[in-house]
Amino acid sequence: MSQIDELKNNGLKATLPRLKILEVFQSGVMRHMTAEDVFRHLIKEHADIGLATVYRVLTQFEQAGILSRNHFESGKAVYELNEGQHHDHMVCLDCGRVEEFYDAEIESRQQAVAQAKGFVIADHALSLYAHCTQNPCPHRTATTR
Repeated sequence: MSQIDELKNNGLKATLPRLKILEVFQSGVMRHMTAEDVFRHLIKEHADIGLATVYRVLTQFEQAGILSRNHFESGKAVYELNEGQHHDHMVCLDCGRVEEFYDAEIESRQQAVAQAKGFVIADHALSLYAHCTQNPCPHRTATTR
C-alpha cells in the first residue's frame, strides 16, 4: 500500500508533512522515535517542517491508528508504527535503546494471573528496564555517556 493510500484509508489528507513523517517511520531509520527524533531526521533531509507540525502529525497518526505511543523511563512520548502485532519492550537504562520482544510464556502467565484474580485482560503494555550486560554499552552515543 502506498503512503498516500495509507493516509487516505485512515481518513487523512496526503499533505507533504504527513507524507514526509510517515516516510521517516517506514524507512526504518529508527523503530522507536520521539517527536524530536523525527524533527532531527527531517532537518537532515532538508524538509521544511516545524517541530509543532511534527507534534500535531504524530498525534493525528496516533488517533488514526497509524502509530502507537509509549512512555518509557525518559518520560517522553515514543512513537512506533502500529503493525497490529502485540509485542513488549525492553529499555536499556544505559543508552535508552528499545528492543521489542514477544514471549508466549509471559503472555500465558499474564492471562493465568488475571484469571486467578478474577480479571480478563483487555489490553496491556509490558516494559522491562535493564542495564546492558556489555560494558561499555555498544549502543550508547557520546551524548548519553
